[in-house]
Amino acid sequence: MSIFRVKPVDMILSEAQEGNCLKRALGAFDVTMIGIGAIIGAGIFATVGAAVVGSASGHPAGPSLIISFALTAVACGFTALCYAEFAAMVPVSGSAYTYAYATLGELIAWIIGWDLIIEYAIGNVAVAISWAGYFNDFLSSFFGVSVPVWLRTDYRTFSQSGLDFTSVPHIFGVPVIINIFGLLIVAAITVLLLRGIKESSRFNDVMVGIKLLVLAIFVGVGFYYFDPKNWVPFAPGGFRGIQVGAATIFFAYIGFDAVSTVAEETRDPKRDMPIGILGSLVICTVVYILVTAALTGMMPFMEIKSKIAEPLVAGLEYHHASRWLIALVSLGAVVANTAVLLVFQMGQPRIFFSMSRDGLLPPVFAKVHPVYRTPWVTTIWTGVVVGVMAMFCNIDEMVNLCNIGTLFAFVLVCAGIIVLRIKDPARPRPFRAPGGYATPVLGILFCLGLMHGLGRTNWIRFGVWLLIGLVIYYFYSRHHSELETGKKVSCNGG
Repeated sequence: MSIFRVKPVDMILSEAQEGNCLKRALGAFDVTMIGIGAIIGAGIFATVGAAVVGSASGHPAGPSLIISFALTAVACGFTALCYAEFAAMVPVSGSAYTYAYATLGELIAWIIGWDLIIEYAIGNVAVAISWAGYFNDFLSSFFGVSVPVWLRTDYRTFSQSGLDFTSVPHIFGVPVIINIFGLLIVAAITVLLLRGIKESSRFNDVMVGIKLLVLAIFVGVGFYYFDPKNWVPFAPGGFRGIQVGAATIFFAYIGFDAVSTVAEETRDPKRDMPIGILGSLVICTVVYILVTAALTGMMPFMEIKSKIAEPLVAGLEYHHASRWLIALVSLGAVVANTAVLLVFQMGQPRIFFSMSRDGLLPPVFAKVHPVYRTPWVTTIWTGVVVGVMAMFCNIDEMVNLCNIGTLFAFVLVCAGIIVLRIKDPARPRPFRAPGGYATPVLGILFCLGLMHGLGRTNWIRFGVWLLIGLVIYYFYSRHHSELETGKKVSCNGG
């Protein structure tokens, strides 16, 4: 059937080499730093609080969240090995979408491309919301400035907090409650990304250095106040708490796969992509476990409820830490989330770019800026959508939807490795995931296990999203596909 037609790897590589309008400017260090920049962000600075106390599920992980991080790291490790094999073998900007096109067929490729919008765009909405909260903490702690709550939150959070609607401005009787900070930071990141990949990478390097330093300081303070009594009980929610915690903090690991979206802008992708993907995952896992151990050891875990969206600040405030230290951690969170925003806003346009180049999206999305050599149309579109959503959406809804979408993409990437090894075993693989078929199979099983930890509502929302995508594919994409029409889309959008 035509909907399951595949785009051969040789054809993908040939087109990418002949028509690559993107600039190859990144090395192994840049790629690793991009991975760390994408991974360490809202997950450790924000969602760890919800996982520890079990605010969404009623199953608190407590100190056993350390085990949750280890389990999630194992699941991501199997998937990361599969990503590394694909990225070295098929070094193009489409990430999991391109890998699926080469192995599982056009319909599955479309589904995964549509699904990746949930990971990058929807995930960035959550990061922008978290950024706004920490930025307000930074302004309050460092400058003594308090921005009105109706300018830094969404309607649902405002309502759940029991705040007075009569205290906010109204337009035609409708209360004005928007997260203006979320919009402003996305707009600033979008402008930076339009300037070029190397400029964006250098900015990311600086931010990664700052946030690793801040987290190291927090870990030192946390262990200074460490009290073993705070680890009793260690697993208050039992295994279910650990499982749900792992599914929740999976958001903290999203990002290593974003590294694969810059493959076409890497000087030696066969070497640099595996280093960047696997290296960033290992570094971040060690950091996460240390931070979680420090946080849960310095205070009773349920006390985090007082400031669940900013758990690290809650730990410091519990011990009446000095204002400068709270300001420093808030600044670290602002910088960390800025780096995540940068990399995810870098990844999403490149997914659109690849899909447009294959004819599955309108040709305009394949346009590359003649001076900066960046996919400028898709970068602007992504910035507008993410910025507007960040003004009005709730962080919990965005995080869980992002998690299930990403896990689904990981399952398909692992499946793609199995298919390509069977169909094309002789193809040169600069990097080969060890363990034979066990690695992708375990990756699939672990990811499915994490998906099971997410609630029924998230599955329904995910199903509706995929249904919308299938409608678009049926009425537009399958008729305009390059494999259907034989027409190539160039980087000038024609």
